[in-house]
Amino acid sequence: MIQKSFILTLAIFTCVISFAQNPVKIIVNTDIEKEKINKHIYGHFAEHLGRCVYDGIYVGENNTKIKHENGVRTDIIQALKDLKVPNLRWPGGCFADAYQWKNGIGPKAERPKMVNLWWGRNVEDNSFGTHEFLDLCEKIGTQPYLAANVGSGSVQDLMDWVDYVNSTKPSEMVLLRQKYGRKEPWNVKLWGVGNEAWGCGGNMTADYYSNVYRQYATFMTDWSNGSGLYRIASGATDGEYAWTESLMKNIPHNMVSGLALHHYSVLSWSEKGPSVGFTEAQYFKTMHEAFKIDEFIKGHSTIMDKYDPQNKVALIVDEWGGWYETDAGGSALYQQNTMRDAMIAGLTLNIFHNNARRVKGANLAQVVNVLQSVILTKEEKMILTPTYHVMRMYNVHQDANLLDVNVSKATNYELNGQKIPNISVSASKDSTGIVTISVVNLHYTKSEKIDIDLRGQIFTSCTGELLTSAKVDDHNSFENANKITPKPIKNISITNNLLNVELPPFSVAVYRLK
Repeated sequence: MIQKSFILTLAIFTCVISFAQNPVKIIVNTDIEKEKINKHIYGHFAEHLGRCVYDGIYVGENNTKIKHENGVRTDIIQALKDLKVPNLRWPGGCFADAYQWKNGIGPKAERPKMVNLWWGRNVEDNSFGTHEFLDLCEKIGTQPYLAANVGSGSVQDLMDWVDYVNSTKPSEMVLLRQKYGRKEPWNVKLWGVGNEAWGCGGNMTADYYSNVYRQYATFMTDWSNGSGLYRIASGATDGEYAWTESLMKNIPHNMVSGLALHHYSVLSWSEKGPSVGFTEAQYFKTMHEAFKIDEFIKGHSTIMDKYDPQNKVALIVDEWGGWYETDAGGSALYQQNTMRDAMIAGLTLNIFHNNARRVKGANLAQVVNVLQSVILTKEEKMILTPTYHVMRMYNVHQDANLLDVNVSKATNYELNGQKIPNISVSASKDSTGIVTISVVNLHYTKSEKIDIDLRGQIFTSCTGELLTSAKVDDHNSFENANKITPKPIKNISITNNLLNVELPPFSVAVYRLK
């Protein structure tokens, strides 16, 4: 009896160990191509907050210590070129609905000063305006995404701005643009018609904003060739589905190209927690919040499908990222960027990819020195953050076709009675036939063995990059700018179209297969 009991116990123990060691299985059907992953999912955001624009992107034309082109840092220009930024949103955010664009053109000595109402009430001299921003976009090869002032502006103001940047006819605005040194128009296509109209953009109701939007959109036209502008309505935050319902019901779909959606991975708005030195519980909660964007996208997409079954109106997640307490001694909304932020970036981009049918654009908040930045600066020094490296690793997905992926035998990351999946994955195939698979292991302490089963075609070679570090709050600093950088994955072998890999805790990997 004792012998049988021992044998049974041993058998159960062996079974448990065997089960625990079973790898996650990912099946990638490389012959089942879905929607194109729109490159504009990789957009960025530059708002007049803290040191994002002034003393970040723009250091002034008379600066002799920092290399610049007409006041814009050359190292930032190059970094954003390398990142393949498809669009850059400006000037806000909340700032957009207080911004008077005409104060930011003409001789800089004559531009009036203004008090920035948001996050610090700094005094700005309007030296970085329409010309400076649109010229920056040309330098880095990106499309400008202008956020129009609906909250405190007028229809005429917006008509004039569209005319100023896009028209070729000798109108008053075009003659003014030419007087100030720009002969040819910039042909800006992407326009946000207000921002967070439910809050800082005017505290409007959805039905009221729908009518306001219709009014503004009526007087917006493409002055250059009549092909129309890409007009993005101020959409919902998080799971405010009634807002989307109202806009989809009340705005004619030939008047709107996309609805915005905002979501931040924040512990709570009253206690956001530190950017460095956070606990595992805070890390887990941040990941839990980051996962919610998938739920919100699906919820808003369901409503949009009801009114727009042909999928003509896009979902544009034009504010997303991690939000923590401002670092001690830092400027408004300045926060360090750690491996936790790399996890948010990898997870969120995978979610955007996998919802590519409806999500056609997004903007990480923000590009320099504010919130989940890809770049941090301090005087003449500049560092690239872990988030930058993830977005650079992932940008090979831009405009590739989403592939069918199935995940099985995955375990969950559980803490305090809640759980989230350990593994996040997406895959795509580009125009040359190269397949890219991006995988994130979100677990705080546990490495994960993964079998990637490639179906649909034969692969003979694989390259890869891995981003990880010793601790989850590790980060690049001005003293050690390259503490966290992607490393090539060595000795990758494919046997019978099966890829066997192991990801350490809190890591991001990208595999490229031919």
